[in-house]
Amino acid sequence: MVITPVFVEFVPDVLQEGTLYISMIYATVVHKCCCGCGNEVVTPLSPADWQLIYDGRTISLYPSIGSWSLPCKSHYWITHNQIRWASQWSSAEIEAGQAADSQAKSNYIDCLKPRPDVLASPSVLSPIPLSPVPMAAASPPTPANPTQAGWFGRIMRRLFG
Repeated sequence: MVITPVFVEFVPDVLQEGTLYISMIYATVVHKCCCGCGNEVVTPLSPADWQLIYDGRTISLYPSIGSWSLPCKSHYWITHNQIRWASQWSSAEIEAGQAADSQAKSNYIDCLKPRPDVLASPSVLSPIPLSPVPMAAASPPTPANPTQAGWFGRIMRRLFG
């Protein structure tokens, strides 16, 4: 079975069979389940979810798509626009896979959080001593014709003169 990638900003309300809707802006891929049950499958793109590979012609999604929350419990890979069916998982395999996915997402989110223990460590954030750099004395710009400087010249002379 072949699936056709379509890049979109927003996913349409009505999904077409055999079409993979890819929204890079929202880092999401949506399609109808490849088993034909008609259910919508959403695959968020992130280091903790799915990765999309686009070679200029074809799309691949990794890891496999397991529709565990759907009645069909379909399991397949999308590789180079081709659907490759994977083995069915038992309830125990599904639970273990979901727990591993949940842990991976939790680890990913945790690594994005600032760590006060690391930030407070002097070995990590040792201040760089700064020496003052002498600055040239600031002088107001000189108008080309001081008699025509007007209100701007008066303000400049009042501030700097």
